[in-house]
Amino acid sequence: MTDLPESGAESDGAQRVRVLSYNIRSLRDDREAVARVIRACRPDLVCVQESPRYWKPSKQAAWLARRTGTVILAGGGRVAAGPLLLGRMRVDVLATRDRLLPKTRGLHARGFATALVRIGRSVPFAVTSCHLSLDPDERQRQFALLPGQFDPGEPGLIAGDFNEHPDGPGWRQLAADFQDAHPTAPWGGTNTSVPDNPYQRIDAVFATRDLTVLGCGVPHDLPGLDPADLLAATDHLPLLAVVRVPAAAPAGDD
Repeated sequence: MTDLPESGAESDGAQRVRVLSYNIRSLRDDREAVARVIRACRPDLVCVQESPRYWKPSKQAAWLARRTGTVILAGGGRVAAGPLLLGRMRVDVLATRDRLLPKTRGLHARGFATALVRIGRSVPFAVTSCHLSLDPDERQRQFALLPGQFDPGEPGLIAGDFNEHPDGPGWRQLAADFQDAHPTAPWGGTNTSVPDNPYQRIDAVFATRDLTVLGCGVPHDLPGLDPADLLAATDHLPLLAVVRVPAAAPAGDD
């Protein structure tokens, strides 16, 4: 498998950013394996789904950040209801936009974790972690709300567990407006569920069209990543992407 580009600054100030999306099933499985998988992927940004939210959620989010060499950027509380954003110290948070979604009676509360960030000399860009409903009607309403996490014309990423296949109506609508990163720049594996028999793609990274997707997929053969950890960590496989975020215009330019 061809290596993904490393993160870092380019000569013009643009940034290559590694983004990991990972459903960790509330750390109910092998939490140390979860941490090892994240560290091996060397992400700048981690879009977590199903972070623990019923038993000391802030302490568990802090544990995960500490064990992965990251800090908490957004989410992880009652408003985001499960999604969590982690990032390296080089990520500057300009604003947070966590959102609790309208809830259908009898179904789980769900939300979005969103931060507006900047890395080095890059333009500010938004990042949203989401975990959409299992109920088809509620899920379509949630898909429709995702673009509203971005200000008009704002670059950004949406990553998560969409609980829908790429031929589903919500997925197709999102892919009409955003780049679906894996088919845009295929790398690694395609299917994300379940780890011991991956047969479906329900996790994805989407990017606005002003970002350049350099590669995206399941990191099965990533150097330093133990395949046993992928099986032990949780009931999803991680999705790793690298995107190029353009540089901000110099001060004084129109």
